[in-house]
Amino acid sequence: MGSTLTATAAGFGTGLSLIVAIGSQNAFVLRQGIRRQAVFGVVAICAVSDIMLIAAGVGGVGAVVTAWPPALTLIGLVGGAFLLSYAVLAARRALRPAALTATGSAAGSRRGALLACLALTWLNPHVYLDTVLLLGSVAAGHDGLRWAFGIGAMVGSLCWFAALGYGARLLSGFFERPASWRALDFVIAATMAVMGVTLVVGVL
Repeated sequence: MGSTLTATAAGFGTGLSLIVAIGSQNAFVLRQGIRRQAVFGVVAICAVSDIMLIAAGVGGVGAVVTAWPPALTLIGLVGGAFLLSYAVLAARRALRPAALTATGSAAGSRRGALLACLALTWLNPHVYLDTVLLLGSVAAGHDGLRWAFGIGAMVGSLCWFAALGYGARLLSGFFERPASWRALDFVIAATMAVMGVTLVVGVL
């Protein structure tokens, strides 16, 4: 039971580390939350999409490892390299922070907002690297507990998008300050660096 909870907590933390970074999708959700326009639909699209992608990563990468055990070493090295690369990017963002503006163009209708959200989610190549490859590779390192890890990541995604969408009026002022993103990106960089090194060392 303790191992399952540990794996779930690890998935929760890993999922948040990857998804919280400033980006177009988060900015869009924040804008919609502030405008109180199609918030439920936007949050649902983001969360359900993430759940589908996480499941694909955990199941797909896990199946490859089961069929060909040496794949764990390869996946661990590639995933670790990606995590370390993202740690460097997060550190660079922390050194040169920018405010997340909640103003700007946004869809003028509910249908437009939902279509824009779908495009920002599924047409972004980084989502496949983050959610499918990275989370899948880290989950594979948990062997039989990889689905507990995946569930933790799914819960983390749901919590983040719900908080961002429905708490937008409270969060917008905080994230408009570059110093807030500086602190957040430093935490993300440190977390990803530790995870990357752990992943590489674990397969060598």
